[in-house]
Amino acid sequence: MDQRSYNQYCAIARTLDLVGERWTLLLVRELLTGPKRFGDLQKSLRGMGTGLLAARLKHLEREGLTQKVTLPPPARTPAYALTEAGQELGPVVLGLSRWGMKWALGERREAEVFQPGWALLAMQASFDPQAAAGVRAVFEFRIDEEVFHVRVEDGEIETALGPAQRPDAVIETSGDRFARLAEGRWRLTDGLKDGSATATGDRQVVRLLGKLFRLPRPAAR
Repeated sequence: MDQRSYNQYCAIARTLDLVGERWTLLLVRELLTGPKRFGDLQKSLRGMGTGLLAARLKHLEREGLTQKVTLPPPARTPAYALTEAGQELGPVVLGLSRWGMKWALGERREAEVFQPGWALLAMQASFDPQAAAGVRAVFEFRIDEEVFHVRVEDGEIETALGPAQRPDAVIETSGDRFARLAEGRWRLTDGLKDGSATATGDRQVVRLLGKLFRLPRPAAR
């Protein structure tokens, strides 16, 4: 597949030559949370045809942004992962997430799909390092069939798919409720009161969630 170029000697234009095509940054978004198999990417990027996905992966690999890897046991299956250059797109994607939560997200449209795993990057984007100074806590989230965890260590955050080894708190709710949290139409504290969410573990750690993560206040463009 021929890639179009802006033909401009500018760092922004050159970057957009690499990742500006439709679906490409969303593919980077998926790989920022860890290596993925081709089928995993197909599942997360519904609407992106198999041929286009293969072409985008080939392009990113050719440009040194992704590489083929083998997942560790017990999977031992081929997968795709970001290279160092690809990983350094992380701040760019988080910046888009912060901007989008303020200026673009709004309420969920009827035809829009939502996957709880996408919240990993949103949580990084809304993390408040100052509020997390001196905090050491591990949160595990069980949202529908997806499980992921967040580790906070003295002002720094680390997120990953899969369960935590020793979570301080485990939060469980539905994907629909979690999506409404992003809309600002639902709060975890309300869910704990009405039973639409459950939390086990250290209650003080659970209460920290409202301080450690601050969603930008939505604004009209």
